[in-house]
Amino acid sequence: QVQLVESGGGLVQPGESLRLSCVASGRTFSGNSMAWHRQAPGKQRELVASITGNLITNYAASVKGRFTISRDNTKNTLYLQMNDLKSVDTGVYQCYTMGYWGQGTQVTVSS
Repeated sequence: QVQLVESGGGLVQPGESLRLSCVASGRTFSGNSMAWHRQAPGKQRELVASITGNLITNYAASVKGRFTISRDNTKNTLYLQMNDLKSVDTGVYQCYTMGYWGQGTQVTVSS
């Protein structure tokens, strides 16, 4: 059974940083694209960042230059380094790959 488990969310102040992790189990995803999505209260889920199996990355315009997506295939883990967080970054962050979703981790940015 495939599982994606996110961690690393929390409550931070504007300008601070967080690092999210997503551990995949049940199969190997090293050759597949993986992505982070987020859903803010009252809004639709949106793509934040993605990374292909050969490490090509793509970012939403709103996070480019502040967020970095990466992966460690030896650990079957996806990361999202989030710097200079803003209140608009608040939401539930989920990882996604090959039709599978994690349960999400809450990120709240508030002073």
